[in-house]
Amino acid sequence: MAEDSKSRVSTPEEAVARIAYLASDVIVSVQPSLASDSEFSAHLKRFAGRKDAGLVATTSDAVPEILSVRHNADPLLSVFTPIRAGRLVSVTTTSSILLPSIAHLYKLANLPVVLHVALSPRNSPDYSAITSIRNSGWTFLQSQSLQEAEDIAVTAHALAIRSGKGVIHFFDASSAAGNGPITGVDVNVVRELLNLDSVRRFQAAPISGSSIYADDGRVALVADQPERLTRPSAGAAASPSQELEVASLNGTSHLSSKSSQISGTSSPSTASQATTIEPAAPAVTSEEIYKYVTSIWARLSELVGRQYNAFEWTGPAKAENAVLVFGADAALFTTAVKGAQQSDSFANAGVITARLYRPWLGAKLLAAIPRSVKRVAVLEQVLRKTTKWGPLLIDVLTSIKSAAGGVQTIVGSQLGYISQNTVGQALNTIFKNLVSDKPVQNMEVGEREQPQQAAEYSLEKPKLETAYTKILDQLFGSRVYIANSLDKDNAGVSDTISASPEYGFGALLARKERRQKFVGEVKEAASNGRFLTEAPKRALASWVSNARDIKGTDETAEKVISSLNIDNSRLSRSLLDNKAFFRKESLWLVGSDAWAYDLGNSGVHHVLASGENVNMLIIDSTPYSERAAADANRRKKDIGLYAMNFGNAYVASTAVYSSYTQVLQALDEADKFNGPSIVLAYLPYFGETDSPLTVLQETKQAVDIGYWPLYRWNPDNEKKGLPNFSLDSEHIKKELKTFLDRDNQLTQMMKKEPQFGAVLSEDYGTEIRAQQKRKAKDAYNQLLEGLFGAPLTILFASDNGNAQSVAKRLGTRGRARGLKTTVMAMEDYPVEDLPTEENIVFITSTAGQGEFPQNGKPLWDAIKDSTELDLASVRYSVMALGDSHYWPRKEDRVYYNKPGKDLDRVLSNFGAKRLAEIGLGDDQDPDGYQTGYQEWEPKLWEALGVANVEGLPDEPPPITNEDIKLASNYLRGTIVEGLNDTSTGAISAEDSQLTKFHGTYMQDDRDIRDERKAQGLEPAYSFMIRCRLPGGISTPKQWIQMDEIASTLGNETMKLTTRQTFQFHGVVKGKLKPAMQAINRALMTTIAACGDVNRNVMCSPLPSQSGYHKEVWACSKKISDHLLPSTTAYHEIWLTDDNDKKTQIAGDAVQDFEPLYGPTYLPRKFKITIAIPPHNDTDVYAHDIGLIAIKGADGHLAGFNLTAGGGMGATHNNKKTYPQVGRMFGFVKAEDVHIACEKIMLVQRDHGDRKNRKHARLKYTIDDMGVDVYKAKVEELWGKKFEEPRPFHFDSNVDVFGWTKDETGKNHFTMFIENGRIEDTADFQMKTGLREIAKVLKGEIRLTGNQHLILSSIDDADVPELKKLMAKYKLDNIDFSGLRLSSSACVAFPTCGLAMAESERYLPVLISKLEACLEENGLRQDSIVMRMTGCPNGCARPWLAEVAFVGKAYGAYNMYLGGGYHGQRLNKLYRSSIKEDEILAIMKPMLKRYALEREEGEHFGDWTIRAGIIKATAEGRDFHEGVAEEESDEE
Repeated sequence: MAEDSKSRVSTPEEAVARIAYLASDVIVSVQPSLASDSEFSAHLKRFAGRKDAGLVATTSDAVPEILSVRHNADPLLSVFTPIRAGRLVSVTTTSSILLPSIAHLYKLANLPVVLHVALSPRNSPDYSAITSIRNSGWTFLQSQSLQEAEDIAVTAHALAIRSGKGVIHFFDASSAAGNGPITGVDVNVVRELLNLDSVRRFQAAPISGSSIYADDGRVALVADQPERLTRPSAGAAASPSQELEVASLNGTSHLSSKSSQISGTSSPSTASQATTIEPAAPAVTSEEIYKYVTSIWARLSELVGRQYNAFEWTGPAKAENAVLVFGADAALFTTAVKGAQQSDSFANAGVITARLYRPWLGAKLLAAIPRSVKRVAVLEQVLRKTTKWGPLLIDVLTSIKSAAGGVQTIVGSQLGYISQNTVGQALNTIFKNLVSDKPVQNMEVGEREQPQQAAEYSLEKPKLETAYTKILDQLFGSRVYIANSLDKDNAGVSDTISASPEYGFGALLARKERRQKFVGEVKEAASNGRFLTEAPKRALASWVSNARDIKGTDETAEKVISSLNIDNSRLSRSLLDNKAFFRKESLWLVGSDAWAYDLGNSGVHHVLASGENVNMLIIDSTPYSERAAADANRRKKDIGLYAMNFGNAYVASTAVYSSYTQVLQALDEADKFNGPSIVLAYLPYFGETDSPLTVLQETKQAVDIGYWPLYRWNPDNEKKGLPNFSLDSEHIKKELKTFLDRDNQLTQMMKKEPQFGAVLSEDYGTEIRAQQKRKAKDAYNQLLEGLFGAPLTILFASDNGNAQSVAKRLGTRGRARGLKTTVMAMEDYPVEDLPTEENIVFITSTAGQGEFPQNGKPLWDAIKDSTELDLASVRYSVMALGDSHYWPRKEDRVYYNKPGKDLDRVLSNFGAKRLAEIGLGDDQDPDGYQTGYQEWEPKLWEALGVANVEGLPDEPPPITNEDIKLASNYLRGTIVEGLNDTSTGAISAEDSQLTKFHGTYMQDDRDIRDERKAQGLEPAYSFMIRCRLPGGISTPKQWIQMDEIASTLGNETMKLTTRQTFQFHGVVKGKLKPAMQAINRALMTTIAACGDVNRNVMCSPLPSQSGYHKEVWACSKKISDHLLPSTTAYHEIWLTDDNDKKTQIAGDAVQDFEPLYGPTYLPRKFKITIAIPPHNDTDVYAHDIGLIAIKGADGHLAGFNLTAGGGMGATHNNKKTYPQVGRMFGFVKAEDVHIACEKIMLVQRDHGDRKNRKHARLKYTIDDMGVDVYKAKVEELWGKKFEEPRPFHFDSNVDVFGWTKDETGKNHFTMFIENGRIEDTADFQMKTGLREIAKVLKGEIRLTGNQHLILSSIDDADVPELKKLMAKYKLDNIDFSGLRLSSSACVAFPTCGLAMAESERYLPVLISKLEACLEENGLRQDSIVMRMTGCPNGCARPWLAEVAFVGKAYGAYNMYLGGGYHGQRLNKLYRSSIKEDEILAIMKPMLKRYALEREEGEHFGDWTIRAGIIKATAEGRDFHEGVAEEESDEE
């Protein structure tokens, strides 16, 4: 900010924000909402964003903390903690918060807090907000122009520091509307006035106290030491008047309540001279405040030449009449009086304004008024008048009438809205009344009604929070009634009041009374009413008998309403005016977490205490990651715990982004509960424009750790013999656990749900992680006791396992050389031990954008900014692992091995000595990182004196996947033992390789991985299960069964994969076997869905030719069955009961036989697909075997053109790896196709690379051997020859959406499922809708290779019912852009362990940001194939897309262009490591250019090649050649 000392300032709020920023440690910025800036906050954020330095803040960069608080969330609670911690606090706000915060104001008055208050409403402010709190003990200063706002803001901060008391600076911002910009006051002037020595004394001495409301007796005291506040002239001694005492900022006097109330004009008492006890410092009085402020103004005048007084007089020295203005734009009156004509009644009058409003100094007012003045008109702009006489009028009367002076008449007037056009008229009225014989008191001047304007701090429902109200609408439809909805007409009551729980509760009670009255009216009408027909009476009588029953009233309501409409008599119309009451309404109050603070919690208490059948939905928006920063003094109550203690209420804690089903269950149970119900709903966000992804990640952390447990508490359960409490998540908070223990609910639930027993009793402290580190290291040191040799500590940070493997191998070698070796992750190392190490080695890989891997960050964060580490006695070396080509752009070269380089530099700076120069392992070297490592390791042993040790043992080779398979006894391993181990949610690394063959991967939730580490917990392990579903065909019954598995055993969602099958996520280990069994009960399986075997065989869904499709699909089923593994391990592990002892082990083990695979199966995965021309919707060229169906002359399947050697996997920057398209082998007849596939697979089994898994796919085997050689080996093994390929052509590789008829007259509907994710959200109940459709569907469901689905084989008669269901659940919508319809993404975060960036969760967001550009350029309907993956393994087949984004680091992607629209051509790298802003900057102009330059029918990928933007890729070995952005070897 120092550089900004001469900045131009345009508004009072900007001026005030600048001064507050300079003069505060913490600024509480009160805002309308988190998404909407106030007039202050926009400037504060701008200063902080530029890292402008303040004068007061003690942070390392001198940037004060900006704490944004919603205006209705009790903002002054945020002041207590920082001010008591010795941090100077200011608050920027409108006056709307003052009266609700009055309890806090009294407590904060004796602390040096500054409130900058913009009076509201703007243009016609209500000064009653100030007068109502005038006796709260604060000092009040007023400014009335832009320049004054800045000067008085400085004064307020300087005065708070000098007096130790709170200062409120208030102003009407609209009064400065006509002021031009000013030059901001110089920073040095502010520094001079603040007196930084006093500031530092305050900051160095925190204040005791913890209560918020109770009086702790604190009083601001006058300091013992005087401080010079004005500078004497040169050579002159300071006069006594130039040296004034300064209040003690930290002094405290615990006086009695009586003695602490010092009169505003009293002088401090002197101590008795008869005692030897030193007198206590006197309390700061009104007189001291006056001395301080006038001294500050005197110094300000010296520095800038502007003068201020407690009361300002403007006018002739001999005026007889005056007006004292306490309202908006006093300058209007001053200007008008100055320009008065002699004929005006206010000519020669004076204007008085109060600069120092409190303490009120009557003597200073008298001194400011010339003795010639006889009459004074007091104008007060107090809109909410509560007394007959205005508060300022009483002040003036008291001051003037009790003193000798010339004033004879004082008249009070109420000031309304005055403009430049009406001020003259207003003054004439005022002064004519003033000089009259009998002046009228309390006369109103100006317009009572101000011009229409929007309220500054009106309430609005954040867009994100509509999620829960939408669910209410979905559940209860027209029955739901939200009493405090912001869209209701509340007859002039303000939004703030009408949205409160008290108001809403009253409205609900009134609503219930109205319905009771309505029921009575209906009874009367049913008995004696005059209708035109008889139907209404019968319907009404039936309704009355069910009036208290939800189901009964709903069933009869429609009949009643229909009969009344038909009758249309006067009585019918009268009853229909209140037809909402025919249904038993579900009555709700909806509020925010503002109701959890003290000033909002009373309304919640009223509801609970009433026992009324009222439901409350309270939405909490505090992000989990900010909960630690939350101010303890904000006293946010646990409403759930509070309500459960009442005993008469239903309570639920829910989170829509964690469990949609649980939200539905809780809201339904709350509605049915006869009594108060409170549903707490978690929806964390930093700003109301946050993406759903941010909300999801915050929710998952909060629920997983137990910060926001999911539970339901239902007192009605006692009647059913069930526990009141149901836990719907894993962990609970300590406070909740204490409550449950007391009520014995925890014991009941643990008996009912024993699997929760262990986790329910866990408590997590903030020091647990440190204790675990210390315990682990001490235990290891004990193991090393007694060993000889020098110590060597090896710490690693690894994100892909390489650094960890290197560290462990180095440790083994060190022990073989006689060293006492310790190996551990950096995050597990107690950093305080670092100075005591003798020899230490760091091995780190490189993550993200040159960052430390996750398990290295804690240590790096601890040492990088340390100022205390002394490592003079430590010897060290660093081995860094990275990839010099990973960041191709020159400006990004710094990221190559950056963590290792940074660590090496910092350790050296702390005085540590290098054992060996840093080693740099580069993946681009001939032997990868080993090249650099092999140069570095010998230097390390040399430095440690153990280079030439004889008799070193041979090191065992590392265990490979081939070893694991061979030792597994045909895929058994120790999987059963791992599943039975309840001490962990994981299985062993070896078993996790084997379970892939069984169709399941172990994963962990990466959204919460870091937080669980911080809490001392293992990762949140779960399993992904993939089904084997040849050709992607499911029956409706199977769909329902899959839906049930997802809901009860998974994470409530399903994924339709790019391989035409179902995939489940979030299956915890204890539910893994039940899930497998449920899948098999559905007549599906998971065996060989993953692993080094032939996986799920795909087949084009082809809805338009069902007969032909059936023939082709039969071949996919035949191939799949033929190539299944034969091991019985799958049945033994997953399909036997726990007590079934069929499994044989050890010497009695069944010896399986794998006729096709053998004991080591295949070198790598093997994938087969079938495409049916003209649709290449399964990407036939992307697979190990691609089969192109050929129709014979008779219209039936003749056979297949067979391609081999396609594959999508690659590794970034490793040119030895690449995607490849299948090469044509020839035509094979339908009856031979399964055998031909078998023989291709067997040649790969015997000749594929089993040493290097990155080179093990069939594509590399064919490329190494040559197509002809490989084909010859297949034909030799087969005993047949491939025929010449038959002609065919492809039109596209995307799905065709909407309705179509096949040749048999059956109907099919292709439905758009974005990225294949089946789930329910508040906006879109897709999962529920598809389940309802499956219940009535009589055909089948086909999954597509593009992650969509087809409702197939539907009779004409069944179409209307399906269309109705589809419309109800919005599943008939295919009106999306061509880009979105042609897009595809893999899962990536949070479950895929290989993901480097987001994919499924991000691609829809990116497309949304491009769709306006598509629309603008006439491309909305054009199909452009865009795909995204989180890593280069290629699950969504990105290398064949016209435009693809492949994750490289979190938020960064490689961009590829030029893929063939038919899936026939690979794309090529266009840009590397670009982020969203760069993606949009590239794509938008490119799309515009494409729209202008394309030829008829030319696709985007083809155009990028013709336009010279990218070179065409002929085949995989050409993939890295001629890329648009060459990778350099420069570092």
